[in-house]
Amino acid sequence: MLKRLFDIVAAACGLLLLAPVIAIVAWQIRRKLGSPVLFRQLRPGRDGKPFEIIKFRSMRDAVDAHGDPLPDGERMTPFGSFLRASSLDELPELWNVLKGDMSLVGPRPLLMEYLPLYSPEQFRRHAVRPGVTGWAQVNGRNALSWEDKFRLDIWYVDHQSFWLDLKIICLTLAKVMVREGISAAGEATMPKFTGSK
Repeated sequence: MLKRLFDIVAAACGLLLLAPVIAIVAWQIRRKLGSPVLFRQLRPGRDGKPFEIIKFRSMRDAVDAHGDPLPDGERMTPFGSFLRASSLDELPELWNVLKGDMSLVGPRPLLMEYLPLYSPEQFRRHAVRPGVTGWAQVNGRNALSWEDKFRLDIWYVDHQSFWLDLKIICLTLAKVMVREGISAAGEATMPKFTGSK
């Protein structure tokens, strides 16, 4: 209950205090990338239940001859890279926190297509609400291997506490300042998860 209360108060205050920043970022996205300004996608939440995540759009709508989106590296722009490096693209997720789909801290919500690829142990990351930031994000972020990321997510599930959440939030602010672990080597973000070996 304390965690949920903290999420509601912090997300509401964050949305109010950061409203000018959110408005400026939205205007810049509209100017540089066009519409839509927001990126919406179904992601698995607690117990794998789908919810619609809301983020700021950071990539161009570029497709190949068959109408399929081009790889992330070809759709990413310098402005989009800045949004991701600064984590400004994550600000709309505070609305997901306020709604109860997400928490400020928890395993990051990944793709729906990954659900059948998880081992039973890896699926335990869905025992809690997904987070805007998490233990894996402050211990390597996208520079981690998938196995290490899941191991850290499950460690959080087993050791979660209010004080650990506060520690992760403070470490997240420090990581954003130095912009570490934004992408995996040779990738715009992360390679797709294809299952554990």
